[in-house]
Amino acid sequence: MCNGFFGKNYGQPVCSTCHLFLFSVDINKEDGEGEVYTEKADSDDSGNEEPVGEADFYASSAAEGASRVTKHVVHKTDRLAERISNLTIPRERDQVPEGLVDSLPPEVLLVVFRYLDDISKWTAGQVCQRWRQILDAEMSQSKWKHFISLRWPLFQPQYKVHCWRAIYSELLRSSPCRYCLESMMLQSTPPIEENSWRHRRLRSELKTLKSDPPEGIQATPLDRHCCHWQASITGPQGSPYEGGLFLLYLQIPHSYPMRPPKVRFITKIFHPNISRHGDVGLDSIHHNWSLALTISKVLISIQSLLTDPYCHVCMEPKIGALHQLAKPEFERIARLWTWKYAMHDYVMPTDVDLNGV
Repeated sequence: MCNGFFGKNYGQPVCSTCHLFLFSVDINKEDGEGEVYTEKADSDDSGNEEPVGEADFYASSAAEGASRVTKHVVHKTDRLAERISNLTIPRERDQVPEGLVDSLPPEVLLVVFRYLDDISKWTAGQVCQRWRQILDAEMSQSKWKHFISLRWPLFQPQYKVHCWRAIYSELLRSSPCRYCLESMMLQSTPPIEENSWRHRRLRSELKTLKSDPPEGIQATPLDRHCCHWQASITGPQGSPYEGGLFLLYLQIPHSYPMRPPKVRFITKIFHPNISRHGDVGLDSIHHNWSLALTISKVLISIQSLLTDPYCHVCMEPKIGALHQLAKPEFERIARLWTWKYAMHDYVMPTDVDLNGV
C-alpha cells in the first residue's frame, strides 16, 4: 500500500505511509528464537524461600556456576543489512503460471468478487482486461456512485457524470494513503454519553458549520457518535491551489475538546507543511491546542496555510527549500498537483463519453 516508501517514524520500525510494522521481532534473532520475558512457574523458587541445608545451597550454586561456564555463546550475524536490502532492492515479480488468471471460470470470479469491498473490487479490475469486463458487467454505475457517496460524501460533481467508475478511480488515485482511506470506513467507536460535554460541543459546532459555514469550507460527521469527520477545503484564490477541492479526514478523540482532533489530508497536495502521507504540520493541533479552538477554526487555519506556507519548520523540507529558493517552480508543481488530484469535478476524465456534455 505504501508503494515502497519507508521513512522516519520517531525511531519506530513503522512504515510512514501505510503504518505497518516492518520488523515484528528482534532482527538479530532467528524466527521464534529467544523470549524477552518468561513467567516463573509456581513450583520455582520465588526468591523468598531459603535452601533446605547448607550443603544443598553450595551444591546448587556450584552446579549453576558450571552451567554458566560450559554454556556456549553463539553470535548471530547482523540481519539488519539483509532486511534493509529486502526493503530497498526491488524483488522479482511473482511467477504466475501462464494462463492461470484467464482460466478461472467467471462463475467463481463472481462469487469471489461479491465478498470484496469497493477498493478491493477496483483493484481486482486492474489485474487484467477479462476481470475488468466481468466487474463492469456485474457493477452498475449506480453502485460506483454509492461507493463514492460513502468514501467521499462531500464530493459534488459540477457536470453530468456518465462514468462513475472513472470518477471513483481518479478519487482513489488522488488519495495519499489507501490504508487511511480504508480505515475511515472500518473505525468502530464505543457508545458515548448523550449529554456529555463533548457531544454538546460537537452538536453546537456542527449546527454552526451547517448554518453559517466559512467560505470554501465544509465538514460532516461520518458516524452517529461524531468521532470521524470528513471536511473539504476549496483552494484559496491567488494561490497555486485555486480551483481545487481538497478533502480531509478528522478523527475526534473521546476527550475532545480537551484534546485536539487528528487532521489528515486524503487528497494529495504539494505543500511544505503537509507531508506526503497527508499529515498537517499545524502547531495549534499538536502543541498549542486551546479550548477556544473549534473544528471550524482549525479548518480556517489550514486554509490560510495554503496561502502562506510556513517554511521555517516543514513537514517536507525539500518542498520548503523549493518554495524559498525557487518559488515560481514551486507554484508550477503545486498547480500541476492541484489539477491532477484535486479537480476531478472540473476536469473531465479521459474515458468519459463526451456525447451530450
